[in-house]
Amino acid sequence: MLLDDFFIRALIVGIGIAIIAGPFGCFVVWKRLSYFGETLAHSSLLGVALGYIFSINISVTVFMISSIVAILLFLLNEKTELASDSLLGLLSHSSLSIGLLVVGYLSYIRFDMMGLLFGDILAVTKIDILIVLVCGGLFIFILSIIWKSLLAGTVNRDIASSENMSPRRSELIYMILLSGIIAISIKIIGILLITGLLIIPAAMARNISNSPIQMILLSIIVGVISVVGGLFTSLTFNTASGPSILVIALILFILSLTPLKRLISGINN
Repeated sequence: MLLDDFFIRALIVGIGIAIIAGPFGCFVVWKRLSYFGETLAHSSLLGVALGYIFSINISVTVFMISSIVAILLFLLNEKTELASDSLLGLLSHSSLSIGLLVVGYLSYIRFDMMGLLFGDILAVTKIDILIVLVCGGLFIFILSIIWKSLLAGTVNRDIASSENMSPRRSELIYMILLSGIIAISIKIIGILLITGLLIIPAAMARNISNSPIQMILLSIIVGVISVVGGLFTSLTFNTASGPSILVIALILFILSLTPLKRLISGINN
């Protein structure tokens, strides 16, 4: 079966995002930051609105707003006694509300709200592929530099600090990198689905992995299978591409809870 150019581009960029999301998603699971991912996704609506207002590339404005939210969370965690989930709720709903108000005033601009919420991976261009590959490679390179400090801080921040690993700085860098992933993915996966692609493959990998490195590799594999399976499912049954990808990921997660888990774990050993 010959595949159209748009479908091949979708496969390339989808696999690229899955590879990027794998290691970052593992830290989301380890550090229990799933709600943080949702907060960044919600704040991206304000970034989209500002991009339209100032005629700036949406990915740039989404990255700026998401980074500001990440830095605010980091500073508020240091300065207040509120729990992290309360701060996340405050930032998430505040940024979403501001974004909706701004969008409401932009009556002269026609928003593709469904495209923003769910993305359109079949509409990616060669420029989108280049952005994902270049930015994704840079994000993974930076993550590899802070890997040891970030992992140590995830296990025990106090011990990591006593060893001069600067876990707080690494955590802030990680949050900003996560903002970058959401910024380059919003057009492709959408506001509502990018967090799912970060969490579900990593959660599935955690069920069957025996080490951090193994979990990262498995989450990448699961993400790639989800993207490829979801796109071909979309092509075959004429379903929405983004949700199809996450449904495949969900099926793989459910399989990891069945007796198949023991078989796969045995192979890993």
